[in-house]
Amino acid sequence: MFHMSNDTRLHPSELTEVILGDGPISLEEFLAVARYKAKVSFSQSYRERVRASRSLIETFLQENRLIYGVTTGFGDNVSKVISPEDATTLQHNIIRSHAVSVGEPLETEVVRAIQLMMLLNLGQGYSGVRLEVLQLIADLLNQEITPYAPGEGSVAYLAPEAHMTLVLIGEGKAWYQGELLAGEAALHRAGLQPVSLGCKEGLALINGTTSVTAMAALALYNAIQVTKTADLAGAMSLEALKGTIKACDPRLHSVKKHKEQASTARNIVSILEGSEIAEKYIDHRLQDALSLRCIPQLHGACKKTLKDARETIEHEMDSTGDNPIIFPQGDDGVALMGGNFDGTFVGISADAMSIALANLAKMSERRIDRLVNHHHSELPSFLVANPGLNSGYMIPQYTAAGLLGEIKVLSHPSTVDSMSTSANQEDLVSLAYYAAKKAYQISKKVEYIVAIELMTAAQALDFHKPLKPSPITSAVCQKIRSKVPTVEADRYFYTDIESIHDQLHHGEFVRIVEEKIGDLCF
Repeated sequence: MFHMSNDTRLHPSELTEVILGDGPISLEEFLAVARYKAKVSFSQSYRERVRASRSLIETFLQENRLIYGVTTGFGDNVSKVISPEDATTLQHNIIRSHAVSVGEPLETEVVRAIQLMMLLNLGQGYSGVRLEVLQLIADLLNQEITPYAPGEGSVAYLAPEAHMTLVLIGEGKAWYQGELLAGEAALHRAGLQPVSLGCKEGLALINGTTSVTAMAALALYNAIQVTKTADLAGAMSLEALKGTIKACDPRLHSVKKHKEQASTARNIVSILEGSEIAEKYIDHRLQDALSLRCIPQLHGACKKTLKDARETIEHEMDSTGDNPIIFPQGDDGVALMGGNFDGTFVGISADAMSIALANLAKMSERRIDRLVNHHHSELPSFLVANPGLNSGYMIPQYTAAGLLGEIKVLSHPSTVDSMSTSANQEDLVSLAYYAAKKAYQISKKVEYIVAIELMTAAQALDFHKPLKPSPITSAVCQKIRSKVPTVEADRYFYTDIESIHDQLHHGEFVRIVEEKIGDLCF
């Protein structure tokens, strides 16, 4: 139900406005708002749906219908009836009492992603939240007011969203123009006023899969970008390590029925087309180590998992995860009480993404080790001209190994576990929140590992001169060298890694490749 207002080929940083209301929102639009701070606005159909849903809630309240969270308490307090006079107090109480997540605050892009998911979820027209409340969330996004939301201690949802919602009622804390302020002060400085939450609104704002889906969407986007970049990094490593392109022969991959495997092999061949290095060493070995030979198989499996996850996450982005659902029927409607807030669909996908990315990371780290290890690379030890006096790229490989160790621990599935809450009324929980949070953390760690592979592969290719790499890898090396000069002697490598990571994170390497050969097969 959300309008695709821009060319899907545009990078998220190039999108300046996202209009919600007339068609499913794309992953690129989602990132445009969350990461690159594009403005959000509502279409007329969005506004009409929201107003119609709210009118049903007002009818229910006037008739004092028995509806969970509207005229009753929450969780195990479902048996406690709430009078219409106490409806507003009930909604404010749920926000204050549920704002109990702890620890470090969520990153700005995560908070913005969750706020956007609130607008997507509640704007479907089945939640009964007033338009003015949703407009205030949009105003926070558009004026870059970021609620302070501790990110630890959620079993599925509720607590981080409650911290964010406090700001809407003039409580809690928020950043504005670089300063952490009381919620009401942040609103006033931006020329905004807090709202008083009406019947059902507090419950709706903290309910559903908003935080789970938001973090999973961010992780998914990172994962797609880093997996495409890993094809590039793997091709550069294959080239630098005198690997044979014969392992990407289409006949070989035609007998395996996984199209992502064959398409990855095509990516490698396309990237290395025109390489003097690859041509010279095509028969250098009968066959290469698995970290080179099996790039199509492993990268392909990762892509298949991400494609499956993308379908699930995009379905959830276009869904309503509230409880109860306010469903219109003719001139009236009904409150349907169920479990649409459950995050298991997205949680399992997030766990699967974590496992896929761990596999991608382990292969990249092994290629890094081969690049710096003179016993395998046939290049100077640790890729520096004067080893011994210089450690060269010895320790960046340690960094990759350390990150991989962290990823292995984080890749343990979260959604297989459960525990009971709310006096056993909620006798199982999805733990999808942590599944999505882990996937997001892993996606960022993998970016660093692949950035280190790009850094070491570029240095290794320098030792092949005067043989020329492929035009594509040459262009990528030039991009790297615009920030990171060739290493002649030891220096401060941290800034080199960060520079390449930033280029990777914002899709600059993928854009170089795709501008030359079209979209990388995924």
